[in-house]
Amino acid sequence: MSNTPHDLHAEFPDDGEALHRLKLEDAHFRNLADQYHEVNDEIHRSDAEITPVSDEHSEELKKRRLALMDEISTMVTAAKA
Repeated sequence: MSNTPHDLHAEFPDDGEALHRLKLEDAHFRNLADQYHEVNDEIHRSDAEITPVSDEHSEELKKRRLALMDEISTMVTAAKA
């Protein structure tokens, strides 16, 4: 598991099985999860001042992460049904 804040397994601590199954079986979910990981990692590097970014870019990244999280959350909820 990653130590990066907001990792998907940290965001969905009770849904590890659904996350794993979706990553294996759903190419769209896998793509969303990969995008989420990349954006989240960029936010973490920015917040830790490893990679400086403008405030505007930081806000764009956070909005993108939220949009991805919304879509991922919908898919995880559906997978548990």
